[in-house]
Amino acid sequence: MIRNRVFLRVYAVVALFTLLAGDAWRYSITWYGFGVLAIAITVVAVLLLVDARDRWRIASLPLPLLGFVGLAVLSLIWSQYRGGTALGLFTTLITIVTGLALAIAFTRVQLLAALGTALRLILALSLAFELFVSLVVRHPVLPFWGDYSQYDPEKFPKLLYWSRDLILDGGKIQGIVGNSSLLGFLALLSLIVFGLQLASRSVSLIAGSLWLVLAVAMVWMTRSATITLALVALTATLVAVLLMRSARTPRQRGAVYGLMAAVVVGIPAVASLFSSQILGLLGKSDDLTGRLGIWNDVIAAAQQHPVLGWGWVSYWIPWIDPFDHLVFHAGVQQLHAHNAWLDIWFQLGVVGVVVFAALALSTLLRSWTLAIDRPQLLPAAVSTTPAAYTATALLPLLVMVALLVQSMAESRLLVEYGLALLVICAVTTKLPFMGPVEPVTPTRRTALPSS
Repeated sequence: MIRNRVFLRVYAVVALFTLLAGDAWRYSITWYGFGVLAIAITVVAVLLLVDARDRWRIASLPLPLLGFVGLAVLSLIWSQYRGGTALGLFTTLITIVTGLALAIAFTRVQLLAALGTALRLILALSLAFELFVSLVVRHPVLPFWGDYSQYDPEKFPKLLYWSRDLILDGGKIQGIVGNSSLLGFLALLSLIVFGLQLASRSVSLIAGSLWLVLAVAMVWMTRSATITLALVALTATLVAVLLMRSARTPRQRGAVYGLMAAVVVGIPAVASLFSSQILGLLGKSDDLTGRLGIWNDVIAAAQQHPVLGWGWVSYWIPWIDPFDHLVFHAGVQQLHAHNAWLDIWFQLGVVGVVVFAALALSTLLRSWTLAIDRPQLLPAAVSTTPAAYTATALLPLLVMVALLVQSMAESRLLVEYGLALLVICAVTTKLPFMGPVEPVTPTRRTALPSS
């Protein structure tokens, strides 16, 4: 069964759906139901890795990834909450194992297809869910199975609602994941995936265009400032890739790199000079909708153990010290720092920041190289013409850019889909020909051809 094609396709979709929309499961079938599903997905992931043991080795995995896992495990020694670290390590390791299985057992083409299916399900279910709440239920909906007796009904925190019944009023929708920022990121990821599927001609023009329109609509209906910045970054990245792909000489490539360096250097200067105007355009207050207060609290805590941190914990565990009183915002206890880099500093100290930055940046650089360099032909292919660029080669780079932009305002890069996608990008760019290889046909085209 583990090698059955239908089973593998279904597994990839279910695993990615659960990584991307875990909150939908937790809100509907409880943490216990979600836990059973997560364990089942992990068991299959282990079986896939064992089945593919001739195609990978631990020593061949990216060194920074191994360093991050090793540091998180070692933090048990100095952790201020060893039970919490043990639990956090368990959830982190099963996420990494699932990401490894997806990276090694599936090609980029197969991953793109599975991502596309999972994201279509999430967007369609989110739209149907919000319409059902507004047309049938007609009032905000809370997650099932929760205990809300501690909250004042007259001042009930809006952050707790699964859906706020806003779709007909033009407000920010939250979808099945119960969070507008998270749904916005998934819509952004959908733009990347659906766009690459259209470019690679792996979906029909009409169907692909309709799903792309829905993704654009979801981005608008969530209206996240972070997603707006990510769209700008992704557009700039895509332009840079196309310029590099069209450059014929080292001098032309050098000119493109010079232009990129000027843009990167100029961004902080422009941001500092026009910060108020930019925040206004993004619909944010000067305190970034309360994030500055959250960051200050996390920084103060991180400074107590600056070198090695408090100990790895992944998501903050709300019933242990210091998380039971660390940060509250809008009447709701926060379970992450709303910045992946502050979170990693808090949990694993400066050492953790260096190791995790090495993982993220090395993956980004390999993704860039994969996107701009012509693919290698299969050994059996004999041709004097260069191989064509492929649309799927852009997937790791665009995903990494989106994740890194989001990491400045959310900590998802350290958990669930963020960590799993990081692992997938790190492994597939380090070991691009491990496992099944997508065929590459020699052609003279250089734009965004089919893959």
